[in-house]
Amino acid sequence: MLHNKKGLMGAVLAIGLMCVACTSKGHWGYEGEGAPENWVRLGFAEAGQSQSPINIDIKTLAQDNTVKKPVFQYKATAFEIENNGHTIELVPAEGADNKIFLDGKEYILQQLHFHAKSEHTVNGRYSPMEVHFVHKAADGDTAVVGFLINAGTKSTFFEEAFSKLPASVTKEELEKTINFTPFFARSPTFYRYTGSLTTPPCTEGIKWSVAATPVTLSADQIAAFTAIYHNNFRPIQDLNGRNIVNAR
Repeated sequence: MLHNKKGLMGAVLAIGLMCVACTSKGHWGYEGEGAPENWVRLGFAEAGQSQSPINIDIKTLAQDNTVKKPVFQYKATAFEIENNGHTIELVPAEGADNKIFLDGKEYILQQLHFHAKSEHTVNGRYSPMEVHFVHKAADGDTAVVGFLINAGTKSTFFEEAFSKLPASVTKEELEKTINFTPFFARSPTFYRYTGSLTTPPCTEGIKWSVAATPVTLSADQIAAFTAIYHNNFRPIQDLNGRNIVNAR
């Protein structure tokens, strides 16, 4: 009986230690113990040599005519807007067929979300915000299209979404559909490189296409987002010899 009690106590102690470990790890975020500089140490992210975001130095861009910009095939789509505790994202309705073609492969839009400040920089300069369109191929590969966002003309593409940004963790359907085809046409050139997700687990092997031409939101639209998330960006990561290609 004593042996069984010791075994039981040992099991309880082991479970307790596991729970303490889980608690000490906490949750990833952008401030405090869970901030980006601690993601690898806390086990939220992998430590790789091809991480994102990066600084894009215009003077060092590689020229490769075989590397092309994404081909967009989008249509009017219903979206759900969601505050997931880390950002605000727009998720297309189930069955929506928005896609890009990149290097001969088809990628389907999964969601788009926002960061403030921008995550990528150009010549060391941040923009107030950045939007990421996240796509996935049938084989699981991921391709992300990013647009830096500057203050300027109000965006009609995001007008409804930014008029009802959820301040707490919740979601709702937007009333109007959005067709992003004209949005993508604003940038004839994209900076392409291979990197990672910018949020945990920061998986590498992601095909990035960052638009060379920024888009705009009005100062009021930017303020509406930064009133909820003003610091949800990962700092710049080392390039580690990777090429950034000027793709047209």
